[in-house]
Amino acid sequence: MDTQTAGGFRDRLQGWFPEREFFMRSQGHVRFIKITSRLQMTVAGLVALLLLGWAISMGVMAISQWRASAERASLLDREVKVATAESRVNAYRDNLEEATEDLARRQDFIESVLPMLPDDVRPDETVSDSTDETARTIEKVSAAIPEAAGLAKLEARQIAFVEKLTRYADRRAEKAEEAMRKLGLNPASITATRRGLGGPLVKLSTAHDGSLDPRFARLGASLERMNALEQSLSSIPQVMPADHNAISSGFGYRRDPFTGAAAMHSGLDFGGGYGAPIHAAAQGKVSFVGRRSGYGKVVEISHGNGLMTRYAHMSRWKAKVGQKVAPGDIIGAIGSTGRSTGPHLHFEVRINGRAVNPRPFLETAPHVLEEARAINEETDGSASE
Repeated sequence: MDTQTAGGFRDRLQGWFPEREFFMRSQGHVRFIKITSRLQMTVAGLVALLLLGWAISMGVMAISQWRASAERASLLDREVKVATAESRVNAYRDNLEEATEDLARRQDFIESVLPMLPDDVRPDETVSDSTDETARTIEKVSAAIPEAAGLAKLEARQIAFVEKLTRYADRRAEKAEEAMRKLGLNPASITATRRGLGGPLVKLSTAHDGSLDPRFARLGASLERMNALEQSLSSIPQVMPADHNAISSGFGYRRDPFTGAAAMHSGLDFGGGYGAPIHAAAQGKVSFVGRRSGYGKVVEISHGNGLMTRYAHMSRWKAKVGQKVAPGDIIGAIGSTGRSTGPHLHFEVRINGRAVNPRPFLETAPHVLEEARAINEETDGSASE
């Protein structure tokens, strides 16, 4: 771009953002404020960058959700194409020993997952139902290879067990998702979060050739999803970090206690006596213990999936970095360190670094999580009977 063209472009931009002047009257004096074209263009550029960043993050989340849906749809499609009665008859006829080994591997897989299941798991359209096909398998195998009839019946029981367990896992996952939505959280963004994983590769298979029946693969995916959601539920702030009757300042805009000017308050303040205990709001791992500017003595707890709680103005710490804590554990004592007018706890909830209002979590989460746990305990109880 030559100098003349660049100058013309700059002139057009200045035409869109003309220099503006404002005046303010204060105590009989008039003050003029000038906002230059350059300042307006800079602010507009920053806003455009923020909007672009937001659009990119939403796009990444949408892609993650699409991939998860595509994976589940692919598994369901493969479930429809699993072995038919005719193919199982051929397998038994060709090599009864290999068929026996395949069923033994399936049994090992099943026993490694869960020994029992509740009887009240409802049918679900997202899970295959092989009841009719396994019944035909038993009929055909019994007629063609009488000595293999017992194996066919065992296979039918295994497949029914796996499909029932998949429905059970999906049911619990749905309840966990419902609880998260009630708390204003997006389950897709939580399950899309990847944690550090590793270890030696130990492949699972249900056949002598190393392959895995898609119905068993679907079971593994459903159990993994259920576990991720329920782990996330247990990490949601659910315990008052201090006396709930002593909330002295809420989340949002307020008059700053030092300057009197409007300011953003990024948490809740709990009044209390000097040295009163401070409790962890949820299970997690202590990620920071020390001082932060304005906060004084601080403890921060990471709860996974980008969720963190911060406890500030402490008089002393009772936690160490790396320590695992449970809801209600004492992690410190109320004080007045940092930018504080008196003994109190400043409590924050942050998701991916952004401060959110802690009150909906602390007031709603206990009831929502209690309902979800009651359903899970009910099904677990029926499973153990």
